[in-house]
Amino acid sequence: MPTRREVLMGTVAAGAAALVGPAFPAFAKDSPAAAPVNFTPVDFEVPKGACDCHVHIFGDAHRFPFSPARTYTPGPAQVKELRTVHRALHTERVVIVQPSVYGTDNSCALDAIKQHGSNARGIAVIDDKISDPELDKLHHAGFRGLRLIFPPTSQTDPAVVRQRLQGTIDRVKAGKWHIQIYMRLAVIEDIKDLVTASPVPVVFDHFGGAQASLGVEQPGFETLLKLVQAGKVYVKISGSYRSSTQAPDYPDVAPFAKALIAANPQRILWGTDWPHVDSAPAPDRKPTDIAPFFPIDDGRLFNLLPTWAPDPAQRKTILVENPARLYGF
Repeated sequence: MPTRREVLMGTVAAGAAALVGPAFPAFAKDSPAAAPVNFTPVDFEVPKGACDCHVHIFGDAHRFPFSPARTYTPGPAQVKELRTVHRALHTERVVIVQPSVYGTDNSCALDAIKQHGSNARGIAVIDDKISDPELDKLHHAGFRGLRLIFPPTSQTDPAVVRQRLQGTIDRVKAGKWHIQIYMRLAVIEDIKDLVTASPVPVVFDHFGGAQASLGVEQPGFETLLKLVQAGKVYVKISGSYRSSTQAPDYPDVAPFAKALIAANPQRILWGTDWPHVDSAPAPDRKPTDIAPFFPIDDGRLFNLLPTWAPDPAQRKTILVENPARLYGF
């Protein structure tokens, strides 16, 4: 029986093949290590100051070496390519999220923030050895959030998640930071008390880890909706292909996006998740082998937003106002 990763790769590739014209060039099949930079044209008016709240940068491996403890190795995905993406999407601001392959060395993300200037913010990964002055330096450099990364074996262990989350809350409770988590949706039920009591904002990536095939009744989603409604968390409606295998338009994700937006549009963020790396463990791939990028059409993905949020004022809230508030643009 094929794994979920195999199904995902197959359906994304099938969606790519079904597109007409230049939306997917040869990189989709000939150069899997090349970051995708071609798109279906955006078909709605993007408000000024729109922000892509979730991207990763993979720089020159000699200048920015990967962690030896990494679980995958990406191809290059650099600032020049990302700028091409954002010109096509008509977005002006960006949040660069530290990927797991660099561990707690945030140098590559820092370099990308410097290249972008005042229109960029960052999400860092730290350990408990970092000093308060070092944290302050990261904040001064443009980092606004701290990302908690859990290995697959811990993503469903509430005790591990609670310990890490509480420790990070205690460390940054002064309020200059927020905490970002990519977690299995079911675990949210087990940490809702910590999230509710947190003095700093908590952000859940990629629909809170929902699996679209399980429907909106799956454990944890109602709790997530209540947290959003109460203004206790932000949720990124990003990475649809990580929740669904129904490429290229992911219709089974729409009920989740619409429900989250309806619960509280002031707590919703949007992001591309560019460059769409396949970071899941694969039995036929060593951690040092180059992991492919999913051939995602970012324009087509962006064009789903008006189907989830038909009101232009609501889209401005999601794309401009919420990121400005959370990241301090």
